[in-house]
Amino acid sequence: MGTARRRPADVSHHKGVFSDLDIHLFREGTHFKLYNKLGCHLVVRNGAAGAAFAVWAPGARAVSVIGEFNGWNPDTHPMNARWDSSGIWEGFIPGVGQGSTYKYAITTAQDTVITKADPLAFSCEIPPKTASVVWNLEYEWGDDAWMKRRKSANGLDAPISIYEVHLGSWMRVPDQGNRSLSYRELAHALGEYVTEMGYTHVELLPVTEHPFFGSWGYQTVSYFAASGRYGTPQDLMYLIDSLHQRGIGVILDWVPSHFASDAHGLSLFDGTHLYEHADPRKGFHPDWNSCIFNYSRNEVGEFLISSALFWLEKYHVDGLRLDAVASMLYLDYSRKDGEWTPNQFGGNENLEAIAFLRTLNEAVYGAFPDVQTFAEESTAWPMVSRPAYVGGLGFGLKWNMGWMHDTLGYFSKDPVFRKHHHHQLTFSLWYAFNENFVLPVSHDEVVHGKGSLYGKMPGDEWQKFSNLRLLLGYMFGHPGKKLLFMGCDFGQWSEWNHDGSLDWHVLQFANHGGVHRWLKDLNRVYRDEAALHEVDFSPEGFEWVDAQDWENSTVSFLRKGKSTKEQILIVCNFTPIPRMNYRVGVPTSGHWKEILNSDAEIYSGSGYGNFGGVEAENIGAHGRSYSLTLTLPPLGIVFLKR
Repeated sequence: MGTARRRPADVSHHKGVFSDLDIHLFREGTHFKLYNKLGCHLVVRNGAAGAAFAVWAPGARAVSVIGEFNGWNPDTHPMNARWDSSGIWEGFIPGVGQGSTYKYAITTAQDTVITKADPLAFSCEIPPKTASVVWNLEYEWGDDAWMKRRKSANGLDAPISIYEVHLGSWMRVPDQGNRSLSYRELAHALGEYVTEMGYTHVELLPVTEHPFFGSWGYQTVSYFAASGRYGTPQDLMYLIDSLHQRGIGVILDWVPSHFASDAHGLSLFDGTHLYEHADPRKGFHPDWNSCIFNYSRNEVGEFLISSALFWLEKYHVDGLRLDAVASMLYLDYSRKDGEWTPNQFGGNENLEAIAFLRTLNEAVYGAFPDVQTFAEESTAWPMVSRPAYVGGLGFGLKWNMGWMHDTLGYFSKDPVFRKHHHHQLTFSLWYAFNENFVLPVSHDEVVHGKGSLYGKMPGDEWQKFSNLRLLLGYMFGHPGKKLLFMGCDFGQWSEWNHDGSLDWHVLQFANHGGVHRWLKDLNRVYRDEAALHEVDFSPEGFEWVDAQDWENSTVSFLRKGKSTKEQILIVCNFTPIPRMNYRVGVPTSGHWKEILNSDAEIYSGSGYGNFGGVEAENIGAHGRSYSLTLTLPPLGIVFLKR
């Protein structure tokens, strides 16, 4: 007589978490809260506490849950395919609780068994481990005051000064193995620093879990899990909550343009090209050796949009910055002839990605009208920050990469040659109001041999620091919201290294401390003066006084607020020669107070200036009835207010 075979432990045949409406929305590609249905959720069924699992794997012949609770045995807890041919597999395992590790064992159509992390897991093991972790997201928020006012704080007429941060290298603990700070440690240290410096927002390089630390988070593998390197999901919530309670908004870098090809991730998830496009001309990214999402697939689009809404809902994030949007828009991005395939009209536009971006932005602003989306888009694609209903992509703001390249290119030149490149300064104002622009000096400008921002400046040490203060001042005077990468605000010597800490020790030196104080004062004046932020995206907020003095390498312009009384004159001298008795036309008589001077001694400057202010004379200049006679400091910028 044969031995009776032991029946595997049942994953339960109770009805799954999906309703008929859920399945209908899922199939049509409009279920934007999949995180409430797919993945792993701690529940009680028939009086038994445990974990409910659901995963989309339409190409699988069988799926089971494996984990520490069953010895990673794929025969113990098989899942059930839904009857509706949605491709969703479901199951319930009693007794599984918080912190348990698990994966899915997937039998492919070729009868090969592969193991995959949960695409909608809320937590993951710390790399190099690869399992998902059962986790709940319960947290008691204390940021009601911020949430009530964030619409105005995120408004296009608000001061938005963004401090871009890589959490793992912002500050380390040398006497504890050079470890990074935890989310909770950062809540206090980073929170105090950002408050002291006067930034309005913090932008975090991706905290979505990523296997390779050196990718800085841009090679994402888990789109719903915060990196465990710095703590638990609740620890990240605590960081965001703490910043909110200080009145600081939080923007998250988010990467729907490509995903990591690691074996435990989304690639070939059920043995088929489920999330990525099967055609390598559309599905493989040559720059990053990563996979590109198949934006034409309904389930993929709603997976990504669900991820976006997840961070906004569950983590109270105030904005999403989308990385590498240009790589999504163009089929021939970074590809040679023959390496890409045209769209149905013969063009190089990725029509599916365009449709996805419009749907994404409509979904985000429809659910959270008080947040912002930011596009890192490096081409002249039109109407990136215009609504989808008028033909735009629907973003709230766009990074002004042209301004960044031209400005850094100009500043890198020896001042003696700058007069021959004057157009690099003035060209940005020809298109400054075509989009809602952010002026970015980001991490990308201080890595891969590019050197630090300080290192890009020409001349001796005095000239380098003067140029750096001038650059930061010009950035804060120019129309557009501001973004500055960590370390640039105190003139870090060395190029950014993600394996180390910022060079905080240099703040003991006068020049670095001077840049630090200058940036703090720039943020203060930028926030306080409506003329510097209220009308960033319309010509009414800007007026050239003199853009033509290329011989002296100077420019002067007015920034204006909504009120005609709110006007600030900004004058820049891009040479190391002080300009004495320099006449600048102004629109009104009266006393013009010097509210900022980058060459002031408090910033370790040489002390040239205008003794706190100048009286307007009834002498016409630059087409205006009045004028000021100014001293322009060498490699300096002055802000004057009537």
